[in-house]
Amino acid sequence: MMSKKKISKIIQESGTFLLSTHVNPDPDALCSELALAEYLRSLGKKVRIINETELLDRFRFFPGAGRIQHAAELKSVKYDAAIILDCGDLGRIGEVRRLLKDEKPLINIDHHITNDNFGSVNLVDVEASSTAEMLFELLVYWKAALTKSIATNLYCGIMTDTGSFRYENTSPRTHLAVAKLMEFHIDISALYARIYERIPLKDVTVFTRIINRFETYRQGQLVCVELRKNVMSGLSEDFDLRDALFKFLRSIAGVEVIVILTEFTRSVTRVNFRSSSRVNVAKIAGAFGGGGHKRASGCVVEKGMKETKTMILKEIESQL
Repeated sequence: MMSKKKISKIIQESGTFLLSTHVNPDPDALCSELALAEYLRSLGKKVRIINETELLDRFRFFPGAGRIQHAAELKSVKYDAAIILDCGDLGRIGEVRRLLKDEKPLINIDHHITNDNFGSVNLVDVEASSTAEMLFELLVYWKAALTKSIATNLYCGIMTDTGSFRYENTSPRTHLAVAKLMEFHIDISALYARIYERIPLKDVTVFTRIINRFETYRQGQLVCVELRKNVMSGLSEDFDLRDALFKFLRSIAGVEVIVILTEFTRSVTRVNFRSSSRVNVAKIAGAFGGGGHKRASGCVVEKGMKETKTMILKEIESQL
């Protein structure tokens, strides 16, 4: 409650805001930014959403998404307070960090178990399903007048971070929030289709080729997929290959951990983890400077694919 009061005071006293989130933002991160930005503007505040990663085409339908700016295009930004959403540590905002000023308030709103409380004010709730769920509750606390566009963004954030309400982070609290959002008559079927059911044919071809190449270890408990740079560069922005792979591989009986290694360069590898039940992949990601949730985490390793794979598999083996 104290953090909410402090955030309320900063918002009341500030006229301009910088909003940002982690690199390669997912819908929860983007939709939380967009919903909060709309609310702040309704108070007469000036808001700029600035991210390290350029907005992907498949997310441009989110209400207000056209106003998101790219950090690389900016040298400096004037603001009274910064709010970082859905981000476990300040390093994960990338280029946006150089735009921040030490003397300005920094509000950290997040639900990741690995959050290191980097803000001058921290609102971190690891029991929340998503940052969007937290933001809904914050808007209720402020007695804010919600709009259909705010409700749409919050619904998308909650839906995607809960795996369409299938993951263990889905709680009665989650459903209560969604019930209120659905009172705005948002088209939930259309939103689901826009996010999950618009895969270009050429991307499906790549998916079917990749899915035949996964490797298994420990009698099928551990699954590993390697994605080379040339494969990723051939995909459209309308398709999230990693997400599709995770969904398929999680359905295999006996799988405990899935790891996807993506080649950025010959000396940098992105690693994404998913856990079915008993393995805390946030702990594994944390061993390599990353973070996230117990069941979904990631990190970036400054080594080539082969060396990264050896290190990662050894760490996972120790957990299994």
